[in-house]
Amino acid sequence: MKMAEQKTISSFKIFDLYDISNVVVEDIGLKAVINLEPKLILKSHGRNVQKFGKTKVNIVERLMNRLSVAGHRGKKHRIILGRSTGKYSKNMKIVLEAFKLIEKRTGKNPVAVFVKAIENSAPRDEITVIEYGGARYPQAVDVSPLRRVNLALRNIIHGASDKAFNKKKTITQGLAEEIILASEQNGESFAMKKKNEAEKQADSAR
Repeated sequence: MKMAEQKTISSFKIFDLYDISNVVVEDIGLKAVINLEPKLILKSHGRNVQKFGKTKVNIVERLMNRLSVAGHRGKKHRIILGRSTGKYSKNMKIVLEAFKLIEKRTGKNPVAVFVKAIENSAPRDEITVIEYGGARYPQAVDVSPLRRVNLALRNIIHGASDKAFNKKKTITQGLAEEIILASEQNGESFAMKKKNEAEKQADSAR
């Protein structure tokens, strides 16, 4: 009986659209922090506000949560986007429509394409500033797995936002395009540019 129940749970498709049971995280460092637990409705209601709580939230829901604050750059909320609000239903609709576009253009499972985009655009090194003898120096540091995913998600959303803000493209089209470009390691992807920039700065600070 338990085996039958387990089989039913693992065969869930998210929103009854996309099967994520066959999606594999190839980057060993990110396996523990990219949550691909199959659920019918991805809505955690903010219950996982704790240390490493983000690892318990499905990666597609994390993308949707990031979309809510697409205008945040650094410590400022510079741009307020009318299309993207705090409404769960509105933001998740944007993500699901973007996934439909990805499936149409690539012919692949959009969740698998999205995971590949995260793996490709997650920076491995970055710089921090250390103070020594009253002077401040840049120091190269390795990026933790959870921060790698956080940075990749943030850069994908910022890239989608830039492609759509005051342009003819919608945020849905911008998001789909950014994910596809990042999954192909295309240099036109905003997330890939930011990753390469961070790693070059770290190399020069060694």
